[in-house]
Amino acid sequence: MNSELLALVSPSTMSWVQVIVLSIVQGLTEFLPISSSGHLRIISSLFFGADAGASFTAVVQLGTEAAVLVYFARDIYTILRAWFQGLANPKARGFHYRMGWMVILGTIPVGVVGFLGKDIIREYLRNMWITAAVLIAFSFVFIAAEYYGKKTRSYEELSFRDALIMGLAQCLALIPGVSRSGGTISAGLFLGLDREVAARFSFLLAIPAVLASGLFSLGDAFDPQAGQAATGMQLFVGTAIAFAVGYASIAWLLKFVSHHSFSWFAAYRIPAGLAVMALLASGVLQP
Repeated sequence: MNSELLALVSPSTMSWVQVIVLSIVQGLTEFLPISSSGHLRIISSLFFGADAGASFTAVVQLGTEAAVLVYFARDIYTILRAWFQGLANPKARGFHYRMGWMVILGTIPVGVVGFLGKDIIREYLRNMWITAAVLIAFSFVFIAAEYYGKKTRSYEELSFRDALIMGLAQCLALIPGVSRSGGTISAGLFLGLDREVAARFSFLLAIPAVLASGLFSLGDAFDPQAGQAATGMQLFVGTAIAFAVGYASIAWLLKFVSHHSFSWFAAYRIPAGLAVMALLASGVLQP
């Protein structure tokens, strides 16, 4: 382990180097199905000798979710306008009105599980052995989703059943190593959705849950019960970096999944998980 990097951070306070590096990692990995929380956990421990904590992760995720809000601003505006119009006028209840309810329905499971399991998620599920094992195991879910998914259903064919199932799959992202987009997109592929359709709905579905998680964790990030503390300026800069990198990641992923198999990400996750296990077994990393 690099002693110079370790010297940059105390056991309880994050350094600027750590904030910048982890914010870039957050922006790169939030939307790719390789688990941003898992990568933040691994890189923070490997290079900085301490877990930054779930609270810092949740707050910096606000930057990547802001990228979603900007990238999908037109879609979000259309859905919100149709939803409010439909509430007032039953005759105006078309697809986008239903889409508003689909996002709400799909958000309920992760909201309930995240709130009730907050302590377990922040303290017990962040074990590095769990993260490494999940990186490997869930890769086979990606492969199965690609193999069995018909990938023929369009955006207009999304249903409340799809929203609920993908919402339940989003709960798996509370475990570092699964990946929010990985869980929801895999579920979408199993349901027969086109790759890009599954990815777009996955991003829309994540907005309420991640924004709520980040705002709820804002106070804990300054004085965390587990992990490290960050200053207000560090959180602001980290969120801005995550936004810029995250926006580019969204554009790249939507283009990539339009023409490439989702299984390519498994080819990265499996070696990464095995490498982490090797580092844990050799004592370079601590669980």
